[in-house]
Amino acid sequence: MEMNCPIPFSDSDCVLLSHGGGGRMTHQLISRIFYPAFRNPLLEQDHDGCVFTVDAGRMAYSTDSFVVDPIFFPGGDIGDLAVNGTVNDLACCGATPLYLTAGFILEEGLPLKDLERIVQSMKRAADKAGVQIVAGDTKVVERGKCDKLFINTSGVGIVLPGIYIAPSLAKEGDVVICSGAIGTHGITILSARESLGFETNLRSDTASLNNMISELFNYIDEIHVLRDPTRGGVSGTLNEIAQAANAEIILDEASLPIPEEVQAASDILGLDPLYVANEGLVLVILPEKEAGKALSVMQRFAEGKQATVIGHVSSCGKALVKMKTIYGNYRVIDMLSGEQLPRIC
Repeated sequence: MEMNCPIPFSDSDCVLLSHGGGGRMTHQLISRIFYPAFRNPLLEQDHDGCVFTVDAGRMAYSTDSFVVDPIFFPGGDIGDLAVNGTVNDLACCGATPLYLTAGFILEEGLPLKDLERIVQSMKRAADKAGVQIVAGDTKVVERGKCDKLFINTSGVGIVLPGIYIAPSLAKEGDVVICSGAIGTHGITILSARESLGFETNLRSDTASLNNMISELFNYIDEIHVLRDPTRGGVSGTLNEIAQAANAEIILDEASLPIPEEVQAASDILGLDPLYVANEGLVLVILPEKEAGKALSVMQRFAEGKQATVIGHVSSCGKALVKMKTIYGNYRVIDMLSGEQLPRIC
């Protein structure tokens, strides 16, 4: 019987199975790519997790996984998407995001330069959001068992006293504010796929929104709901809110900030922009009397320059989302029943 156990090349320019084996190659990968980017005192505890002190009070926790295809696209990549997505989920709970963890599933053969580029993108996104990546994990799978790489990020944050945010708190008389252009991320991802054969000048809206949301809390006394409309788009998110609050939400089609390029591409592909994913967008539901002040605050930020009121909560007692069209009639905006856009976040 002949047995072969080849010694891995430590100077390889791509991910090898041995990078996930927990031995010397794993440590080389961590020390070469991950530690230099994410180094901080908590990560340097060099343990299976990290220990940190928090003030007494309420905390928020969120986790999300990212499998976007392609991993690089106009306006961002899977790395900043992973950081921004979890930061925004925490912010929409009313929390100040503090710490993230990052888990990587890498496909054998992934170029190390691509991995390093993504890790550096994550570092920039974390720095901009004011969070630290304090623990992580890396696994390597055989070719064909994973499409380049998948990332999971989890995060914790502190909810300050007096902040209570929940989908069930939407009330009759509230307005719905949308922070920016609808549908740019999903259409950008689709245009980046060579197999679809069309191009746009759009860029993904991926961004961290916690600084803008924090400023809203500084100026607005009463905010009922914050949600980022990612998968399922604006339609899916508003339907979830309507069901949680048992409320009827009415959108105004004439007020929807849908770029012409998004609408044109959606028409070609047979899509509705309201169902297309966004990654740097937040829906804010609050009393109508607070709308002007909220818009003023949001429009001071790059992520909120196009913020506008797109609808209102008309009544409670019936969970429904509908839209007043530009022709004056109404149509129901239901939740997506299937998978419209695979692998966009």
